[in-house]
Amino acid sequence: MATKPPAGDPVQDAPQVEPARHAAAGLPAVAHSLRIAQQQMGVRRTAQTLLKVNQKNGFDCPGCAWPEGDKRHTAEFCENGAKAVAEEATLRRVTPDFFAAHPVADLATRSGYWLGQQGRITQPVYLPEGADRYQAVTWERAFDIIAEELGALASPDEALFYTSGRTSNEAAFLLQLFAREFGTNNLPDCSNMCHESSGSALTETIGIGKGSVSLEDLHHADLIIVAGQNPGTNHPRMLSALEKAKSAGARIISVNPLPEAGLERFKNPQTPLGMIRGAALNDLFLQIRIGGDQALFRLLNKLILQTEGAVDETFVAEHTHGYEAFAAAATEADWDETLAATGLDRSAIEEALAMVLASERTIVCWAMGLTQHKHSVPTIREVVNFLLLRGNIGRTGAGVCPVRGHSNVQGDRTMGIFERPAPAFLDALDKEFGITSPRHHGYDVVRSIEALRDGHAKVFFAMGGNFVAASPDTDVTEAAMRNARLTVHVSTKVNRSHAVTGTRALILPTLGRTDKDVQAGGKQFVTVEDSMSMVHASRGNLTPASPHLLSEPAIVARLARAVLGPASTTPWEEFEKDYGTIRDRISRVVPGFENFNARVAHPGGFSLPHGPRDSRRFPTATGRANFTAAPVEFPELPEGRLLLQTLRSHDQYNTTIYGLDDRYRGIKGGRRVVLVNPDDAAALGLADGAYADLVSEWKDGTERRAPGFRVVHYPTARGCAAAYYPETNVLVPLGSTADTSNTPASKSVVIRFENVR
Repeated sequence: MATKPPAGDPVQDAPQVEPARHAAAGLPAVAHSLRIAQQQMGVRRTAQTLLKVNQKNGFDCPGCAWPEGDKRHTAEFCENGAKAVAEEATLRRVTPDFFAAHPVADLATRSGYWLGQQGRITQPVYLPEGADRYQAVTWERAFDIIAEELGALASPDEALFYTSGRTSNEAAFLLQLFAREFGTNNLPDCSNMCHESSGSALTETIGIGKGSVSLEDLHHADLIIVAGQNPGTNHPRMLSALEKAKSAGARIISVNPLPEAGLERFKNPQTPLGMIRGAALNDLFLQIRIGGDQALFRLLNKLILQTEGAVDETFVAEHTHGYEAFAAAATEADWDETLAATGLDRSAIEEALAMVLASERTIVCWAMGLTQHKHSVPTIREVVNFLLLRGNIGRTGAGVCPVRGHSNVQGDRTMGIFERPAPAFLDALDKEFGITSPRHHGYDVVRSIEALRDGHAKVFFAMGGNFVAASPDTDVTEAAMRNARLTVHVSTKVNRSHAVTGTRALILPTLGRTDKDVQAGGKQFVTVEDSMSMVHASRGNLTPASPHLLSEPAIVARLARAVLGPASTTPWEEFEKDYGTIRDRISRVVPGFENFNARVAHPGGFSLPHGPRDSRRFPTATGRANFTAAPVEFPELPEGRLLLQTLRSHDQYNTTIYGLDDRYRGIKGGRRVVLVNPDDAAALGLADGAYADLVSEWKDGTERRAPGFRVVHYPTARGCAAAYYPETNVLVPLGSTADTSNTPASKSVVIRFENVR
């Protein structure tokens, strides 16, 4: 039987600490997955649901964007995928009675964990101006309210349309179409906060802002470098691919400030031997200082240049541009500066170099550990330099592999969710629909918050996600949201953003990935794009949580009809009835989606074209892959301070908190912990088990404080600390962002400790 949600918030005042684990998955992961699933769904629904996850005739996991191979296991999910499905397919329900019993002020005092545990929202609810709690509202009235507020704006650019990475291709395409027909490019999305740096760097250097490898490439690599990524928690199914690569002879280098259990040893739950013994993955662990990655790759590039025969001169001559300027900059790399920037020993870098030179096929994978620094874009450009030098783009077993966090964040961008769209995309959109899209750029996430703060934006509409909890500088973000005239959230469950409202607010409940979607045209499916540019169908199999739910495409279509009225010639009603008609339009607007409906009908879907990967064609300004030569940067750390990175616990997916434990790191019963190297702790007078306030330092002089964190002595890199978000987002200044991409620098926060007790 499924269990009831917690009546009160669990006390998190005294988290317990055990020794960290040195292996991931295995029997504990299976047991924990099934326990959480049974609590949320009950035994029968658990079996009915989990056996459909990531199957060709099932639904795409609402968790991460890691791809599936052509051959699927019966259980094609990981522990955190099972948690994500259980949270969505839960039998718990949030009815209007819940909102009647809990004023917004009460919701604002609750933890994200408690809010998420309450269950699926069953009806649209509305917070009128001056009211203290949400009340039930009809869909018709909800759309009228949004239309009233949008119609009252002085300019369409006073509206913001945010998209979460869970949104399907069909819904994303409709949302950007509606926004542009309305008259704005204000389409911030969650990619602005994560892999925007990857897209910026890759677009400039190889001409496409996506990874260049397939799942099969990983299986054929000689060397895989995993930098700034924790697959054991964030992308657990990646461990199976790494294990398969190892069994074929690949070697693995991990580059990270923290040791992570998943890269130490993987106990594959798909095999008996894997469950018992597991497989060691790391061949070399480079425990790098936070933000030292650019310096590391720059020095490796210098050493490659100095090694006779190491450069693929034919590839460089035929396919690249800017080599001479890059080589001149690389030769200036300095050992002493690199050792200071990275915190590594010379012998470790030399060992890594030997592995690089022995490899004919190298892949570099990365995630937020590389993308959320001031110098993230030049860091990723340096990774590209590293791969170009030895011809490791455009051949089997080699390439760039930015590992996306959310299940369709890459697809949403492909569908046009971007505040700075390419003119060619807008031209195709306008031709197809007979509209005139705005050409000026819109707001990304950081600029959207600034616009709300400064009164330049007045309506905020979110297609999924938990914007308030995900964004930096929590106090600034929340104050900005409260400046809005109207905040609207399309959601499946209650979250923190519902408690931080504009003058008026709406919560619009929607179908999830696990739900059957039946429209006037019959049963529908949606599509998603994974991290490796595979597009495939997703079909829910559960009866929806309530008859009052609408699908995301239906919500956008009805919203567009209410706002744009009869003047719009776009067939919104047809789009709602039959998603195939949306895909027909996508096929004529978005390159690579020709014959979309026919190709996605193939089990497993289809791969989008990728010039650099497929034929070493680089659609850059030069027509070649571009070497770059940026100055080496790394964070400066004042004396008596530490450099903080924000990260997830193992019981967490983005801002969704599944539980209060972090099993692999040995944390139990609480989230307000800060991991500190024992030697740094001794120098700062921080005893293990002490409590302290974390205070960040930034050039604006504003105090940003996260009180009451338990100090945990942990083997982090020297000078570095780590703590969970969203609790530490309050410490990340809104103005502290990556150059070019404007991504919040959540991995480079200078902190001091106060009120130690």
